[in-house]
Amino acid sequence: MRGSYPHGAKHLMMITGTTNAAEGIEQIAAYHQRSKHQLHRYAPGPGGLDWANQPDPFRVFAQAPRVQLPLVADSLTVSYAAVSRGRYVAPRPINLDALGALFELALGISAWKSYGGARWALRCNPSSGNLHPTEGYLACGELPDLKAGVYHYASRDHQLERRALGTPAWASALPQGGLVVGLTSIHWREAWKYGMRAWRYCQHDCGHAIAAVAFAAACLGWRTRLLEEWSDADIAALLGLDREADFFMAEREEPDVLLWVGRDGAIPEPGQLVALARDAQWLGRANRLSLDQVEWRDIDRAAAAAVKPCSPTEAPGATPDLPQLRDPRLDLPAATVIRQRRSAVDFDGVTTISAAAFHTMLDALLARSRLAPWNAWAAAPRVHPALFVHRVAGLAPGLYLLARSEAALETLKHSLRREWLWQRPPDCPGHIPLYLLLPYDLREAARVVSCHQDIAADSCFALGFLAEFEAPLSAGAWVYRRLFWETGVLGQVLYLEAEAAGVRATGIGCFFDDEMHELLGLEGTAFQSLYHFTVGGAVDDPRLTTHPPYAHLGICRT
Repeated sequence: MRGSYPHGAKHLMMITGTTNAAEGIEQIAAYHQRSKHQLHRYAPGPGGLDWANQPDPFRVFAQAPRVQLPLVADSLTVSYAAVSRGRYVAPRPINLDALGALFELALGISAWKSYGGARWALRCNPSSGNLHPTEGYLACGELPDLKAGVYHYASRDHQLERRALGTPAWASALPQGGLVVGLTSIHWREAWKYGMRAWRYCQHDCGHAIAAVAFAAACLGWRTRLLEEWSDADIAALLGLDREADFFMAEREEPDVLLWVGRDGAIPEPGQLVALARDAQWLGRANRLSLDQVEWRDIDRAAAAAVKPCSPTEAPGATPDLPQLRDPRLDLPAATVIRQRRSAVDFDGVTTISAAAFHTMLDALLARSRLAPWNAWAAAPRVHPALFVHRVAGLAPGLYLLARSEAALETLKHSLRREWLWQRPPDCPGHIPLYLLLPYDLREAARVVSCHQDIAADSCFALGFLAEFEAPLSAGAWVYRRLFWETGVLGQVLYLEAEAAGVRATGIGCFFDDEMHELLGLEGTAFQSLYHFTVGGAVDDPRLTTHPPYAHLGICRT
């Protein structure tokens, strides 16, 4: 149904939540079931695309002072192998140049594409349908060439829009040696195309963005940590999302996560910083992205049910002592790998990768707490890929499973089909918990469960991210979002590892949930497949023209 833009009471409800814990879990479980695609029907969607009402992919705040960020990513010569394998990278000072590189490689434009009269931007952080619901923010103390306060990152122009004026007191609330990066979501951007299921995709995208920030920070010799204690209401207050006047007639943004980026040391706590933000002078008004908006009440209810309260920082998951991650095949600068990442639209159906390359990609999905992006994701692994292997030299085609934690392995064995083999593949490094379940050509099965898409069968391998579901969700409905974020973090690792291996990846949000579960032999909801992915030899569309990312500004790279 058509609806007016969210008013203050409604948005406050979505930030603070409307139910007790048990009701929230019940509501989020109901949303999960209703938003599933089935072989006989797809989840509720718009039915057609209203192109005249497509949301603007770029949020800006009118009358907010702007600071031009330098385009300096090309000056970062550190290799992708060094960044992703944890070799020493000399920490850069926190200044405008470093901030320019951070946002350029995390959330910036990577290229423009054009076809006919249409032109659209690609970004370093992937997004379902290239719709980009994720917005980025910065909160910092006084820096060289940048005043203390809160800023919105305007990716189209690679600028920081100053939203809140900081005071000298910000220095005591923000420990030296770091800054806060905030991520938010505009649900309507995804719902315009995907309807009810769009809220899931916003969570995927947030996970991709978390990893994108962590990799970009690692290029600067910085660490990234998720600020887990903060509630959604605290995040909204710090970033100005709860300021009704600043979003009058504009689509609202929902708080997702704050990341502490910089060198090791203390991290900021909510109390003082939120109080300073509430007393700050705020600037700018959000632009309206569409002339009209379709209201998806299922999304509103799910968002309200999954609001995160204040919570203690989760104890880091126990991580095994893993050997050094093997270098990728291509020796490329990290900035090159990050900016050349694309979501493949088609695969050639013939490319084969080596078993060594395949094992390296899987190894990169294992949590090593000192490496990006896992330094930002301290929680115990809850997501375990179920893989359809098609074209991996030296590895039998079939169904495999990567158990990312030893604790989950026995539960998985009891939850999946009893007839599965659970055999260790030959020549697989001993520390990679990969198991062969069924040696069989499953290209057709991969195609069918991924909404009949050829891309899942024409690849080297495809997979479904199988998440522990019931047990984590018992801690609160807000954990539902975190499970999707974890799949997005894993997806970003696969995106970059595929590029560094000379192939390409793409995320698949459209899949038949319960058909995937039935294939695996899952009953109930102890595990659920939350995101699909595929890696192979990409086929480029020759009709498309590629343009440099910031040539429209007339800015030369340095």
